[in-house]
Amino acid sequence: MRLSEAKKGEKVKILSIGNRGGTTRRMVEMGVTRGSAVEVTGVAPFGDPIDVRIRGYQLSLRKEEAEAVEVEPIQ
Repeated sequence: MRLSEAKKGEKVKILSIGNRGGTTRRMVEMGVTRGSAVEVTGVAPFGDPIDVRIRGYQLSLRKEEAEAVEVEPIQ
C-alpha cells in the first residue's frame, strides 16, 4: 500500500520510495528511509497534507510525496 492510503493512528514500515528526483532526495534527507517506522498523526481533508511521526519528530508530507512511498502495516 502507499503512505497516502494510511489512516490516522496507523503505524507502517517503509518498504521503498519511488524515484521522483529532487523530491525523493529531500524525503531521504528528512529521514524518510527504507525500514523506518512511521505513525500517521493526521490527515487533512482531501488528504493533503499528511502529518507523520518518524524518527521522533513530526513531518508534513504532500499527498503527492506520500503516494511515492510504499509501506506495510506494523502488527
